[in-house]
Amino acid sequence: MYPVVTLLLMFQVFDQQSPSQSSTALCKNKQIPKVMEKSVLKALSFYPELEDVHIRFVFKQNIRRSVMQAQPVPFSLLGKRKNRVYEIQISSLFKLTHSALPIHQLPDSVLIGWIGHELGHIMDYEQRSLIGIIRFGLGYVLSKKFIQHAEKTADTFAVNHQLGDYIIETKRFILDHADIPQAYKDRIARLYLSPDDIVEQVRELEETRSLP
Repeated sequence: MYPVVTLLLMFQVFDQQSPSQSSTALCKNKQIPKVMEKSVLKALSFYPELEDVHIRFVFKQNIRRSVMQAQPVPFSLLGKRKNRVYEIQISSLFKLTHSALPIHQLPDSVLIGWIGHELGHIMDYEQRSLIGIIRFGLGYVLSKKFIQHAEKTADTFAVNHQLGDYIIETKRFILDHADIPQAYKDRIARLYLSPDDIVEQVRELEETRSLP
């Protein structure tokens, strides 16, 4: 069943209709599956800095311990920074305890929050040199504290780009969903900021912006 679902999703990768002017700008240097286009474009709209950045959103049948994962395409790191290519891998299926459903059937707000978080990682990568990205990769593999810091950084980028409500929605969806495997919930709770942490970040950001 799973390969069939993945194949159906891949057949819908590109929109055959002419996008609007705003969508055209958001789609610049982007590869987006058609069934994810609405959520991806909404998330991208919060990150004008990424308009010229090359990003591929690609379905994968299985991503180890993750639903989405942002990473640079290795060969692209050897040239100029403006020519870097990033890939956001998206699990084609959202696995529940006893079943699975196509990822694009999740609520839009949840998908926007998830994608917004991954775009936060790309914002982080964009600030790093080649050596910095290599160190990032090693740290992510070797250190739990590094993972926690990296995920907090991605969330912070998202909150600072006005995606706080979406991030909260995504985290609550994961932690409160009765059919999501407990092991995955535990990993999210252990390594990522909690919904309450994000609420506090949003409050602090609003207070800072309200200062004269």
